[in-house]
Amino acid sequence: MTPLPPPIVHEPRGSLPVVLSVPHSGRDYPEWLIESASAGMPALSTLEDPLVDRLVWRALQRGCGAVVARTPRAAVDCNRAEDDIDPSVVDGVRRGRVTARARGGLGIVPSRTQQHGFLWRRPITPVQLDERLDQAHRPYHDALEEQLRHVVERFGCALLVDCHSMPPPPTGTPPVIFGDCRGRTADAWVSSEAMGIARRCGFQAALNEPFAGGHVIERHSWPARNVHALQLEIDRRCYLDSSLRLPGADFDRVADFIETLVVELGEALLGRQFATAAE
Repeated sequence: MTPLPPPIVHEPRGSLPVVLSVPHSGRDYPEWLIESASAGMPALSTLEDPLVDRLVWRALQRGCGAVVARTPRAAVDCNRAEDDIDPSVVDGVRRGRVTARARGGLGIVPSRTQQHGFLWRRPITPVQLDERLDQAHRPYHDALEEQLRHVVERFGCALLVDCHSMPPPPTGTPPVIFGDCRGRTADAWVSSEAMGIARRCGFQAALNEPFAGGHVIERHSWPARNVHALQLEIDRRCYLDSSLRLPGADFDRVADFIETLVVELGEALLGRQFATAAE
């Protein structure tokens, strides 16, 4: 059986203490995964954050480090903890605490969507889950840990931006949502500055509602050690066409916004680090 592909890793090479994470844009679907899906590719592809891996291109040109999933979210979700399991999708798993995400069908292996119902012809075994973790999930987080360690060694600080997109939200929801796990993954000034940057770039923004952040930023942040992490969600209508699958007219405008976000936040973090060191 064809193994799941490991992530793409862009080594930090610039003057910014920033690492990007793109966990939900993977679209390298092995045939066995498609064949195991009740409704085939149409059901699995709805789980993607379409083209977010391409949306960060300007930030990558600035030399930011990045870890980008190639494995589809349908196979294993890199923004979930290893034990965030829906028992209906992993046969024989010990039934313990089931998170709200897993109950909703979006655990480490997604089990269902509102549009397509249950996704799989049959559950997988714990051994198969562990293979997916070894092939895709663990390499993803190992790469993030390594990149953040290098950035901290060089700059004394780091910012992780976990990049996502959201389906068109209810009326009144801003097109940009930042999450800091309600203050646990970043100092308040980081989140406040991110909100201000979004507004200066012409985007209304909110913090922690309706998305407060997931496993990536919870696992890799350490604000007390000057390692801050934000989750970024962008309304897909902002950068895709009416199909919500292909680049739209404002694709580069959103890419410019992400570039501005990482540059200004990275420079602000460096400025504070320098001021603290000089005291």
